[in-house]
Amino acid sequence: MQQEYRLKRRNDFRRVFRAGESFANRQFVVYVYLRREPGPTRIGISVSKKVGNAVVRNRIKRLVKEVAREWVPQLRKQVDIVVIARKPVAVMDYVQVKSSLRHVFTRAGVFESGPPSR
Repeated sequence: MQQEYRLKRRNDFRRVFRAGESFANRQFVVYVYLRREPGPTRIGISVSKKVGNAVVRNRIKRLVKEVAREWVPQLRKQVDIVVIARKPVAVMDYVQVKSSLRHVFTRAGVFESGPPSR
């Protein structure tokens, strides 16, 4: 995922948590915040230590980043998204992660013209 699409600063995460809306399924919680200033969609990823050790957490982050990288052109502009991974994600493969994220992103309404095809 390119630098311009990343949500990195603590204050940005805080704003999304406080003012954003949350959507969830068993594997992910997604917070969505509509910004007023123009710019591309920005995505932040959070994986708790409860999910697994560093190797597991980094693998989950890589999978989520790859899925998000594919979808960036189809996501609404001026939106900040924070993806929080839950424990079941630790044993999921790429296709399952993509399917689960598509479900939550669709519920959150972050796709411009409907969810991407499988």
